[in-house]
Amino acid sequence: MAGQTCAGCGLCAGLDPAIGMQRDAKGWLRPVALGAAMPGTDRLLAQACPGATVAPWEGGESWAIDPYWGPYVRVMTAHATDPDVRHMASSGGALSALALHLLETGAVDRVLHVGMDALAPLFTKIVRSTGRDDILRAAGSRYAPAAPLAEIRAELEEPGRILFIGKPCDAGALRQLMAADPVVAERFPYLLSFFCAGTPSQDGTDRIVRTLGMEKAEVAHFRYRGDGWPGFATATRADGSSARISYAESWGDILSKEVQFRCKICPDAVGGAADIAAADAWYGGETGYPAFEEMDGRSLLISRTARGDALVKAAEAAGALATAPLDLGEIIKMQPSQARRKRLAASRMAAMALTGNPRPVVDGLKVGEAARLAGLFENAKSCAGTMRRILSGKR
Repeated sequence: MAGQTCAGCGLCAGLDPAIGMQRDAKGWLRPVALGAAMPGTDRLLAQACPGATVAPWEGGESWAIDPYWGPYVRVMTAHATDPDVRHMASSGGALSALALHLLETGAVDRVLHVGMDALAPLFTKIVRSTGRDDILRAAGSRYAPAAPLAEIRAELEEPGRILFIGKPCDAGALRQLMAADPVVAERFPYLLSFFCAGTPSQDGTDRIVRTLGMEKAEVAHFRYRGDGWPGFATATRADGSSARISYAESWGDILSKEVQFRCKICPDAVGGAADIAAADAWYGGETGYPAFEEMDGRSLLISRTARGDALVKAAEAAGALATAPLDLGEIIKMQPSQARRKRLAASRMAAMALTGNPRPVVDGLKVGEAARLAGLFENAKSCAGTMRRILSGKR
């Protein structure tokens, strides 16, 4: 996509068989034309593609919208009460607990999300979960390219109600598709998302494997984190031997340097279009940034819609989820990089305009209000830096 605004969600391929997904030189998934697009595809993608239009934040009479954190009904910390779910998940296992609750109560028939490809463990694929074992297998973040919407039409051909869990851009794309097509809306009663720091390239995963002293062909199982909080990036061989590095090393030193350009301008990395969004409820360190010592997992949980808040309450009542109230102002201590990303989104998109690059439509996302929280100097520095990267070709 012109301007490098493709998020790699796969929606276009999922809507039209004339569009496929293939990996580029860095391993990101990008659309490719396989034939002539069907009538109406361009119109639908203009409405739903997160590279063209980012889903606006929608509030209600009983809740508010924060320029950093989006719509909220309730803000809380949370964790799964099932100790295995809490341990295997990336933080407190809140989303996994909610997914299990919906499956066990029959509110949904399956969960559409992503997980490790068992046949190619360094890659991430679409998975469909129908029970506890499935959820546990897929628990834990996957910091690699994935296109969870690439099979959406085929998914809709199968009966049943579907819970979707995906990145903010994925959830936003599906929300906009649901708005355009009531049939889709009926099939997805809940959308869950999480705070996202961006999609690293597949090359980033390969760099971790090399850092661990392994060859890619040796790896039989790979986790980016989880199995503790925050957990370790762990590569395991077929004989059971393994090597690992800390989250600070895997994400901080390697993967964060491999994030695609679309993520760097993201005006909604906090899952504002979902019914519920989760994140790591990091404890603050002495530097003012989160500390990453291993401990029991704790999720930040934001219910964004009345339906989402009712789900959280139902999971609490059923004993699947434990929560504690959290003041909205505490989030910035847990997620300072997300606040910075949002307040600089406008300046980075201004750089795109000044260099003649197309930008996604970002109406209804409080981008200007967040930019005012940055101030003139921070915005100018961000704009100039983004322009330099664009003009140098090093996005």
